[in-house]
Amino acid sequence: MNLLEVRHLKKYYATHKAVDDISFDIPKGSIFGLLGPNGAGKTTLLRMITGIFYPDEGEICFNDRPFDPQKDIHAIGYMPEERGLYKKMKVGDQVLYLAQLKGLPEKAAREKVDYWFNKFEISGWWNKKVEELSKGMQQKVQFISTILHNPALLILDEPFSGLDPLNANLIKQEIFDLSRSGTTIIFSTHRMEQVEEICDRIVLVNKGHKLLDGEVHAIKQTFKEHLFRVGVGVMPNFAQMATHHFTIVKQEDHAYIVKLNEDSSTNDLLLHFIRQDIPVTYFEEILPTINEIFITQVQKTAGYAKDMADH
Repeated sequence: MNLLEVRHLKKYYATHKAVDDISFDIPKGSIFGLLGPNGAGKTTLLRMITGIFYPDEGEICFNDRPFDPQKDIHAIGYMPEERGLYKKMKVGDQVLYLAQLKGLPEKAAREKVDYWFNKFEISGWWNKKVEELSKGMQQKVQFISTILHNPALLILDEPFSGLDPLNANLIKQEIFDLSRSGTTIIFSTHRMEQVEEICDRIVLVNKGHKLLDGEVHAIKQTFKEHLFRVGVGVMPNFAQMATHHFTIVKQEDHAYIVKLNEDSSTNDLLLHFIRQDIPVTYFEEILPTINEIFITQVQKTAGYAKDMADH
């Protein structure tokens, strides 16, 4: 079941098409990566999903009904890349205030603030002003402010910005825990290694258009180039490697990267090594990274746009 469904969204600014007919679904409890280069239309999409902007065309369905920004905003938590905290305000008072803005009664808000401050070991920060905190500390406070009201949809834009590895891991584990408990998460970042580690599904947009979307594993399978790494105990001579089943792409230390020919199978590849009495120590398929797919697909659309402009 989907928590959010985006259907043929369009948003134009004068002649600029910020979002041009984009559709995708976000299943409940999933961690969904919203990807694209600068100026791709991601921010405009997020602003429509949070009700800040209204689409010129298309519709958004939230929990199986048309999205109503006034009613549904309390079910959304949004942590923007730019920190939105009041610098002169005390940390504890500010988080308590933001929780009440999201509809929590004062007593319940105080209990939740105390719980999260204790969990993140920041109870001693209550009377500090935001401007007295480091960027990483501010990020932890902003994360807590975003999740206090238990949103059904959590939007995180570069949530690890300014965090050291320990605190980044702390936030990452909370993201996984929230997802397992049923929270649906939109995760926007330029760090593709984080996408591979965290996201179940992604959508890639550029110049207002959707380039691809789907499950991370399925997308990597779609763009695979039939490359394999074969580890060998003894480096074979050239004659032993000659075969019509694959082409040698690269030789490594006690390993070969090979490209399997279209009419051959992985069994053919391994049988060749066995018949040549070459000891195989390991065997793995090399799938493209999300970073590689991102670069390739964005560059293709950039080339297409240039060709259209030239004509």
